[in-house]
Amino acid sequence: MDLKAVSTKITEPTKSALATITNTLDALAPMAAPLALRWDTEADRRTKLRTPENLKKLMDAQRAHNSARSTAATARSQRTVARSASKNPFSAGRKAARTADKAARQHREQAKAALKSARRDYPATLTTRAVQAHAVHTVPGVGASWLMSTAEQWTLWPASVSAGLIALNAGALWLGRRKLTVVVDDGASLEERQLMERLDPAYWVQHAPDRGLGGTVTGVPQLGGAGITCPIRLDGQWDVAKLAGAESHIRNLLGCRTALRLRIRAGDRGGWAVLTLGTRTAVDGASLLWTPERQGIGLDTGTGEVVTLPHGRKVIAGTSGAGKSVLLRAILAPYALDPMSAVIYLDAKGEESGLWRHCAREAIDPEDISEVVAELVDEMLSRRDLMRERQIATWQATEERPRLVVLVDEGADLMAMDSRKVPILPGLEQIARQGRSRLVDLLWCTQKPTVGEGIPSQIIGNMSVRVVLQTAGQTETQQIMGKGWQNHMLPGPGLAYVRGTGRDMEQSPVAVWDASDDKVVTSLPARTPWHRKEAPAGTAGASAPAPLRLVKGEDYELAPPAAAVPAQPKSQPTNREKVAAAIGSGSRTVADVANVTGINKGSVSKAVKSLVEAGEVARDEDGVLSLATQAGEVSA
Repeated sequence: MDLKAVSTKITEPTKSALATITNTLDALAPMAAPLALRWDTEADRRTKLRTPENLKKLMDAQRAHNSARSTAATARSQRTVARSASKNPFSAGRKAARTADKAARQHREQAKAALKSARRDYPATLTTRAVQAHAVHTVPGVGASWLMSTAEQWTLWPASVSAGLIALNAGALWLGRRKLTVVVDDGASLEERQLMERLDPAYWVQHAPDRGLGGTVTGVPQLGGAGITCPIRLDGQWDVAKLAGAESHIRNLLGCRTALRLRIRAGDRGGWAVLTLGTRTAVDGASLLWTPERQGIGLDTGTGEVVTLPHGRKVIAGTSGAGKSVLLRAILAPYALDPMSAVIYLDAKGEESGLWRHCAREAIDPEDISEVVAELVDEMLSRRDLMRERQIATWQATEERPRLVVLVDEGADLMAMDSRKVPILPGLEQIARQGRSRLVDLLWCTQKPTVGEGIPSQIIGNMSVRVVLQTAGQTETQQIMGKGWQNHMLPGPGLAYVRGTGRDMEQSPVAVWDASDDKVVTSLPARTPWHRKEAPAGTAGASAPAPLRLVKGEDYELAPPAAAVPAQPKSQPTNREKVAAAIGSGSRTVADVANVTGINKGSVSKAVKSLVEAGEVARDEDGVLSLATQAGEVSA
């Protein structure tokens, strides 16, 4: 027989039961902690007041009070005698007795007040008061039980209730004073041990009122992969929002460092909140270096799982130095490696895009950016027409016409470039509204994520996915993410919160892949940058060939005339021809040409630039357009 197995089988149920009891007591202890704290505080106060000096004052007050009562009783008796001796209420005897009685009663009240003050200064012990209080219901309860009992059936409920009340009082005090069994990982740091000691309900309840947190009680803190989590019971007027607003008081009470990530969220039931201290993450010790085999944008610091983003429109935001460029590399590199995708980099700052020129279309000057945007709009409209012809709702990417990933970096600088002469934003707003089903995805990157300053209102409303790193303040966080998010509290660069992919507000931050080395981009395979390919124009109808002559010996014979070739339909004029015709008819600005031709301003700007470079159109310093021949005639 295996004695060890038998012993294990016998002891396991006992250990399990003990563990259940311990966990139950740990859960109930925070509820009794305030009672025990108030009891012990009051008991200590009474003990400190019970000094020999206060005892002497109490005894003197008792003697004075007894003497005053005796004097008052004597004066009352003398007044009764004087009233019996004389029927005249104004007689000298009755008047003197009345005055003496009044003075004796006043002295008695003063002695009584002095005695009460002395008793407050030398109170009875709290244990004595508890015995007295329980005696009030115990003695009548026992008597009632005895009177209501019979030899056949004992009705002892009054005594049982009294005994239950006494046991409840004693049990609550024992439970409130009980030290919780906090299991601390052997690998816990010194900081984590100190924080868990201060999260102990006994310490918290004792010091919370000094920090303005009275009415809150902590539960059992737990140390996990994401750090320390601890439930907090909210009494009185406290709620989760109010507790979150008292974050600075919590930090002061715990003595935690300023950079420590602290989050407060609602608990599993009403009246409870959950405090999370990010002392550790699930990615500690893990390599975050980006490689082509990596998926997504990084790892969840709470679970260690890879966080991926869906295709489509996105906003990437964060203050200067938060890691936007590194994040963008992790987002764009998979598209640069995918033959069914193409990257278009609209770099208003003109810095980062230099690394991508071998595998992406780049534009840094306002005119170039406007031209690229116009191409994108034309491509998007062309795909729309083809989708209608093919009766499909979503564009199917091919190597010839791939998914287009359009990155705007930096949004605030690009908005400053937009003007009437060089329109940029109208086309981007159209792409944001209509590009999803046509596989033209707009990525807007900015370090100033405030509507109207770093991102247009027409664009932010269409951005479903938002990846936001550390922001400059709460205002920026609320404008880009909404109320309750705490991006401004992220401890440093390389950490981000993601909204729009099913990750809620209580998520752990995402540790972004480390793609800070420029070789991550420059080592990507070279590709031909995307350019829109216009369909070849149709040919005009050709004239009929001359009739052939057939030769027979020396005689010539005309061949029968060939059948007339039907005229081909005349091709539609190109945008360039329409723009040239509009300028020739008197249009002098890009806006005038757009109004006359019905072509969007981006395409008009592109055509004007081509005509100016070819010498067919002249543009003066004020931007007024004219045909080159017209300009020569005017100058002549």
